Amino acid sequence: MRRRTLWSLLPSLLLTLVAIGYLYPLFLVVINSFKTFSEITSNVLAFPTTLVWKNFQNAFRIMEYPRYFLNTLLATAVGVCGVVVVSSLAGYKLSRTKTRYSFVMFMVLIAPMMIPFHSFMISLVKVAKQLHLIGSPLGLGILYWGLGASLALFMYHGAVKSVPQELDDCALIDGASPFRAFFQIIFPLLQPVTVSVIVINTMWMWNDFLLPLLVLSGSKKSLTLQLAAYNFFGLYKVEWNYAMAGVLLTILPAVIFYLSLQRYIIKGMVAGAVKT
Repeated sequence: MRRRTLWSLLPSLLLTLVAIGYLYPLFLVVINSFKTFSEITSNVLAFPTTLVWKNFQNAFRIMEYPRYFLNTLLATAVGVCGVVVVSSLAGYKLSRTKTRYSFVMFMVLIAPMMIPFHSFMISLVKVAKQLHLIGSPLGLGILYWGLGASLALFMYHGAVKSVPQELDDCALIDGASPFRAFFQIIFPLLQPVTVSVIVINTMWMWNDFLLPLLVLSGSKKSLTLQLAAYNFFGLYKVEWNYAMAGVLLTILPAVIFYLSLQRYIIKGMVAGAVKT
């Protein structure tokens, strides 16, 4: 009995160790954001002797936090809204269309999930430049539509299959157009999946660094919080106390957003994985 109990606790112990491994870097960021520069360089693992709140004040001022917060919020909001609208409509149409070509189209549209971003990022930047999407948070948000649509389409495609098609037929009989039937009847039933898509894409877009670096680095007024925090890492000197405070200020809104909606994530992921 005791051996069986130990074996049953082993998965929880392993998951706890993995969680500790993931959270340890964040723990170091938190404790070092309250230290002076000399304390960080002398012992990065030690707790601060006194809490230096001035690090956050200076980081907030040097980063121009309000401006770049709005830039990040604009890019994330545009990207998430576009992904939700495009993917939900495409997932609904492909799920309701029962032909061989619709299945082929579905496979083609979700295939980009398996293609590394680094393999096509240069081509993407060239296309974005031709479309005048460079140097603007709005353009950055539009670029996120294509990058985030594949996973969201996969989730919506499976979730729509769990919604009876009789609801579509009743709406059409009552005179509703296909768009009205979708947005007023079908889309509200997809709320768990929609929340999951919003949370997943918000966390990714808010914390993204590489694409904003490629698209926005030429325009100082259009930087995101991640690029603003990166300015603390200089070529010859790193202001570690301000850098840690800046990183914490950057990720804090995303963490709060995630914690407030985390109870919907598992439900939405399961709904999106049904009958795919």
